[in-house]
Amino acid sequence: MSHKLTVVIIEDEKNICTFIETTLANHDYKAVSAYTGKEGISCIASLCPDVVLLDLGLPDIDGIDVIRSVREFSSVPILVISARSEENEKVAALDAGADDYLVKPFGVMEMVSRVKAVLRRCRPQETGHVLSAGGISLDPERRTVTVEGQRVQLTYKEFELLTYFLENQGIALSREKILNSVWNYDYFGDARTIDTHVKKLRSKLGDKGEYIKTIWGMGYKFEV
Repeated sequence: MSHKLTVVIIEDEKNICTFIETTLANHDYKAVSAYTGKEGISCIASLCPDVVLLDLGLPDIDGIDVIRSVREFSSVPILVISARSEENEKVAALDAGADDYLVKPFGVMEMVSRVKAVLRRCRPQETGHVLSAGGISLDPERRTVTVEGQRVQLTYKEFELLTYFLENQGIALSREKILNSVWNYDYFGDARTIDTHVKKLRSKLGDKGEYIKTIWGMGYKFEV
């Protein structure tokens, strides 16, 4: 018998939780519901689930703050499910560390497909594979980064961004491509999200930050 993947649902509407639980159970997932942000954070810490479905409009803590809290101790994939459809809400959630954003109301099959997709992207496909270049070493499985042997603390998205650069060394990457690949989000013409993260990543890499080269009018290229 195969191991069932665990999903934590953080949603204050119990009827929606029941609907999602039933749907996921029919697709061979084990679902656990939490009705407040604090309860949800506790569930994630204790259960170490495979994926999280998170509503933003919670009664005690805003969903964006839940994402930030979770990212302090876990890299679990987070799929936001929210009635908030504004672009700035989506950007804020993704910047905080969410992996995907699904607007309510949504179809059953789309939700299941999004869960499968976020799991494919975020779960390590191979073990023991370390990315390295120019004194930078990144371990995708342990989610650690060292520069000349010294540990560097990166946020969730900084880590994902550096991973993407190391996997595409020497390739000119447009901002659109970076945003779609790292944030999994359609590009709307606002490059500030990427530029801000690149600036912070360069700073944390010290002298090695110069490996991330700006291609004016296009994007970036990682080259040693």
